[in-house]
Amino acid sequence: MSLKRLILELGTGNDLYGENYTKAAIRAVQDALHHSSLTLFKSLEIDPNSMWVEITVGVQNPEQVDTTLVSEQIPYGRVQVTVVLGGMNIPAPDNHTTTVVATVAVAAFLELPDEKFMLS
Repeated sequence: MSLKRLILELGTGNDLYGENYTKAAIRAVQDALHHSSLTLFKSLEIDPNSMWVEITVGVQNPEQVDTTLVSEQIPYGRVQVTVVLGGMNIPAPDNHTTTVVATVAVAAFLELPDEKFMLS
């Protein structure tokens, strides 16, 4: 048995005026989640808490993201959040603000047999 990635969703989020990297990251995770419906858990009678979820967040100031708050956006499984340099800052010099854009990848893994699945 080994961990196999079954799901990969991407999302973007922003904070238009507050320059809050955590808020942008949370919105990006929510965007990714709203693109998915994980019916395989119910269909295959698998406990959704058995999955491992890796969230990779890209922002211009990674140290300003609260990874605990980001991880709380995932309702099931064990969650790990990694923050890397990415995303985008869009300065507005006329009003001295910066719009923060975060990008995320949300990957879900399950422990599965090493053999290939076969339809019978």
